[in-house]
Amino acid sequence: MSAKGVLNFRETDPEVENGPVSAEKLISGNPQQQTENIYTSKSEKFFTGYWSSTKGKWHVNYDGEEEFCHLLEGEVELVDEEGRASRFKAGDRFTISAGFKGTWETIKDCRKLYVIALVG
Repeated sequence: MSAKGVLNFRETDPEVENGPVSAEKLISGNPQQQTENIYTSKSEKFFTGYWSSTKGKWHVNYDGEEEFCHLLEGEVELVDEEGRASRFKAGDRFTISAGFKGTWETIKDCRKLYVIALVG
């Protein structure tokens, strides 16, 4: 049992959502996503859990949120609106700042630990 105010991921029953990337965001492929949200703060401005995706590419817009990612499996590439690319593979950790607009491409099926904070 965890101490009061401490959440042990192994002792949770996450909210699980499955589905494809929405058609209006999709660029290529038929990526299927799974989100396992483990924790949502009382203010509903802080979230953490696991997310996975099959291969594909889509538009992303981090309007009002910041995200820390620890890529556990796979390979992904993010490209900003100016065409600057950042590629990550299993074991890499990165952040996406509020205001980022561009594309997310899952090159090899991936799974990440995410921590999201709503800002603004």
